[in-house]
Parts: sequence; C-alpha cells; structure tokens
Amino acid sequence: MPTRTHVKTASTCRPPDTVQGTHVFDILGYSEHRGIGAHSSIRSGVFDVAGYSWIIFFYPDGYGEEAGGFDFVSAYLRLLSTGCGKVRASCDLRLVNPATGAAVSVHPSLVAVRELDPDGDGSKICHCMCISRGELEGTYLRDDRLTMECVVTVRKEPRVSKSRAFPSIRVPGSNLKRQLASLLESREGADVAFAVAGETFAAHRLVLAMRSLVFKAELCGPMREVGAQPIVIEDMQPDVFRAMLYFIYTDSMDHNDDLGRDYHSKNCDMVRHLLVAADRYAIERLKLTCQSILCSNLDVKNVATTLALADQHHCDRLKQACIEFMCCSNNMEAVVDTQGYKDLATTSPSVLADAMVRMSKVGKKLTKRALGDAPNKSS
Repeated sequence: MPTRTHVKTASTCRPPDTVQGTHVFDILGYSEHRGIGAHSSIRSGVFDVAGYSWIIFFYPDGYGEEAGGFDFVSAYLRLLSTGCGKVRASCDLRLVNPATGAAVSVHPSLVAVRELDPDGDGSKICHCMCISRGELEGTYLRDDRLTMECVVTVRKEPRVSKSRAFPSIRVPGSNLKRQLASLLESREGADVAFAVAGETFAAHRLVLAMRSLVFKAELCGPMREVGAQPIVIEDMQPDVFRAMLYFIYTDSMDHNDDLGRDYHSKNCDMVRHLLVAADRYAIERLKLTCQSILCSNLDVKNVATTLALADQHHCDRLKQACIEFMCCSNNMEAVVDTQGYKDLATTSPSVLADAMVRMSKVGKKLTKRALGDAPNKSS
C-alpha cells in the first residue's frame, strides 16, 4: 500500500522597512516669482531618499484647472530615478510658520502611500499641496521668503523569510500484515495443529476464532477439540488450506502471486476451492473476494460451472452475475455445448430452470432498454 507523505512548511512576513528623508526648500524673493503663469514652476534641487532621486515642483500661480485664477498655489513631488521598478512612497509637504518656527502639514489628506512607476505608464508624481494664496502669503510668508519642508517616506517591499519545513516525525506504513504473516510462518506461540492430506499446519486459536465463527465454535466453544493431536481436515487440499490460513491472518491473498494477477484455468480452480473453504468456515470476506474474482473472469466455458458453484454455496450475487452474463452472451449455443452446462442440466435441473426464468426477466429488461435507446424510425 503506498504511503502518504505530508510536508508542512512555513514562512514569515515582517512589516516593511521605511526610509524617510526631509528636504528643506527655501524660496527667496517670493514675490518676484508670482505671475509666471499656470503650468510654470520653480524647481528644487535634486535630493536623495532611500537611494532614489526626487525633485519638488512649486507652482506659484497654481497648476491647470486648480489655479482658479491664480488664487491657489500648488506643489508636486516627482520621482526622477528610472530603471528602479515601482516605488511606494508618500509625501508630506510642510510650510514653516515664521512666527513660531514650526513646520505645519498643510494638506494632511494628500499624505498617502502611492505607487509610482517611472518606467511604465503609471504616475511618476505625488500631488502634495494645494493651498489658497491668501492663506499661504498671510501665514507663511515673511520678508518675501517662503520655507517648506518636504518629508518623503519610501516604503520598501515586505520582508518575507525563506520557507522552512516544520519539524516532523514520519510514521512508516503499518507492518501488521507482515508481522501476522511471520507469526503464521514461524509457528511461534502456536497452540493448535491441523493435519491436511499428510501436511501439518500450526496456528493460533485466538486468531482463527476471531476471524471465523466456525473455528471459534470448534476451538473455543463447549465442543472444542482438546488434546495434542492435530485436528484432521477432510476434503481439502493443503494448498487451499494454506491460502485460507494466510488470508485469515493477513486479510490478503498476496501470499499467492498467481492469485494477484490472472485467473484462468488452473488459477480459477484454486479460487473455486477457496470459495468452498470460505463457505465451510464462514469467512465472509474471503468468500466475497473469491466471488469477485470469479465474476471478473466469467467466460463461455466456465459460466455454467460457476453458476452451479454459486448456487451450491449460497452466493446470490455471483449467481445473478452468471445469469446476466448468459443473457448478454452472443454465443449462447457455445454455453449450452459446454460440459459444465450439461452437468448442471443433469445434476441440478432446478437451478437451470430458475436461471432460465431469471434470464427471461433480465432479457425482457435488456430488450426494453435497447428499444428505449434505439432511434424512432417514424421520426
């Protein structure tokens, strides 16, 4: 039986690192820059944050529609670096109040992380200020000087650790079957013996009683056989008894390699003998296994013989399978010509008669099904 292997792995994502830098941009002679027109800007010097190059564009007369008749002042941060992939950053532009010396964030709603894409079609700029001219010049301008602080925060990619395997302890597949087979073969602790056609087999009463009600009655019940002499098994071949014992101990036919592959002629004979033994000792799983094998290997030559066997040992499912096979056979004459059919007609005519009745019922169902599946000629 194949073993299942389950590997559990894990990785850890840590908060992303952030790098923050502040650039102070002083504009002297502020009044001299007024009236340069919308879309015209004053540029700061290029500065570096987190290994990227940045620049501030200051628009004294506003930018585009937001200029509003030169009533607003705007500022933008632009990423100049290229070939660096996408960059996640935020910009907090603060104006220095000359009365207090404090830098005040003038547009907190614009302080949000944006994804900049200098090499693609995405944005390369952050809009970081839009303030009325009256507020800017009335509060933050002194001696015709305006000072702003641009705080740029670059957010790095989250740090994810390499995947690592959880510690695990592998449990091998069960070896109970092999151990029980070894117990049978070694005869260790055996407390009962059987004599079968000149061969002696040693076994364990409890194992046999656990798997077979017949053995339980014979070996552990009030009528159990006592004494050191082997129990004689009549009407059974040693190979059949050996295979039956192996199945009792292991729930498997693996001991017989031939039974694990094809079931023809001689091999099918062995399976038939095992079915008889399983019925005799009430080993239902072995009996059903044998029925399944015989059902899978029905043919014109053996179907009548298998039908007789199924009737004799109360194998209703196998019996029904034989009848359905005979109904579906394209060569019923060949079935009638077999020795098995002739023997069945001689020794068990009632079985054959019952089979014919069942075949008639099955045949009607098949005919009805075939007519239902056939195309309507009138159409």
